[in-house]
Amino acid sequence: MLNLRGQIVPIMHLDLLQDHSLKECSLSDYLIIGQRDDLPFGLVVHQTDELVELEAESIKKEPPEGTFSNINIPIIVGFATVNEENILLLDSKTLIPQPDAILPLIWDAQSQLDVMAESLTSEVEQPLEQDTLHETEELPTPKVSLNFYDLYCPKATPEERAIFRERAENLNQQIKSSKDTNELITLAVINLGNEYFGLDLELIREFTDIGNLTPIPCCPNHIVGNMNLRGEIITLVDIRNVLNLPTTPVRVGSPTVVVEVNDIVAGLPVDQVLEMAYLNSTDMIPLSGILPNLAEQYLRGSASFQEKTLRVLDLTKIFTQGGLVVNEEA
Repeated sequence: MLNLRGQIVPIMHLDLLQDHSLKECSLSDYLIIGQRDDLPFGLVVHQTDELVELEAESIKKEPPEGTFSNINIPIIVGFATVNEENILLLDSKTLIPQPDAILPLIWDAQSQLDVMAESLTSEVEQPLEQDTLHETEELPTPKVSLNFYDLYCPKATPEERAIFRERAENLNQQIKSSKDTNELITLAVINLGNEYFGLDLELIREFTDIGNLTPIPCCPNHIVGNMNLRGEIITLVDIRNVLNLPTTPVRVGSPTVVVEVNDIVAGLPVDQVLEMAYLNSTDMIPLSGILPNLAEQYLRGSASFQEKTLRVLDLTKIFTQGGLVVNEEA
């Protein structure tokens, strides 16, 4: 169970669903939040690749011959081939066939959290004279260790545990008012030139790798080329020059973020997509000329993130004022 900003969400692990032995969780694992009717649920996976749309006729009920010999068939609803790779299809109805059976577990988890919160408060408020009770008068209470690290990542270093704790605290933050809700920004954290940048998730269509690349003649250097993304031609735009960052070669296989800004759809090649982060706008530090080498006019602000500085990009300003748009009449 995960306390996701005050809402208890049941979490499954893809390894266990496939009857595999549970591997240790790591910082690079992903948690995908889905929905089964009105019940949110999470799925822990080791990697996410891309978001694809499938035509109904491309979904097969039987796997290709000679493939998927070691799978848990009951949770699989179909098979498909994407970019010459065979994939399995899951469905929330097979992952959680009986949502009503999960509700008591959620209620129990919420009750335990409430009891823990009350006990922490009462321990502070209890008078010290209660400690004078004789040990023989106390009833032993069995304790069950549900330590996250012991169960899922016993080899985690102190630095990794600190990052896990920071993530847990961020996810555990409850939104207290509509004002707080409006100020909470969901960001995709990317890496460009060893710097961390945040992209507003509302402007992101998907994350993918460059599967093909067609150069465009007579275009400025920041126009990398075109990519055919499931039949849609996406122009790849390198924003490193705008941010005064060193340029690096963009190749097939490089990660890219597909964004849509003011009806402009483009792919932004990045070094790495790290994770999602929630940032309250009140925690964002305004920039005031202290980072001249990173083109501050295209940043909304900065914040602390995993002991590094996270700079929040203003994608709208980058696309409208950063000189990225090519004048086709010129």
